[in-house]
Amino acid sequence: MNTIILIITTVFSGLMAGLFYAWSISVTPGLAKINDVSYLRAFQSMNRAIINPLFAVVFFGLVILLPVLSYLSFQTSMSNPFWYVIAATILYFVGIMGVTIGGNVPLNNALEALQIQSMTPEQMKEFRKGFESKWNRFNHIRTISSFLTFLLLVIACVREFYFI
Repeated sequence: MNTIILIITTVFSGLMAGLFYAWSISVTPGLAKINDVSYLRAFQSMNRAIINPLFAVVFFGLVILLPVLSYLSFQTSMSNPFWYVIAATILYFVGIMGVTIGGNVPLNNALEALQIQSMTPEQMKEFRKGFESKWNRFNHIRTISSFLTFLLLVIACVREFYFI
């Protein structure tokens, strides 16, 4: 059972790392090249689209899987995989969940509340100026954190399967 949970957790972590990485290297740089009204509309649309069952299963699934895996790893032994799993769990909760809840979600909520059609070009420019760099900075933190979480879980898998 531990092995199955470790594999599922590692795969889910890899999916999240890929998602944040894709946003950091392609989505937000692409959005940076468009005008303010298009940027705001596109970002609103993507924020709405990402709230879906497939995303929720992986993103929130890790909130359950990582602590369960940590507990199971601890119960099995205080071996090397345990410490990698604990580090991955802490990193996910702080660097991904904490940053998402404390940083990206409030920005997304402010964006969602915008009535773009009734804004002046100056208002759009001002909102974007306060939104874009903050959102991107938070996402870069999530990208790095999710990559490191994934890497730690891959190391845990290697240590688990090869007893290194």
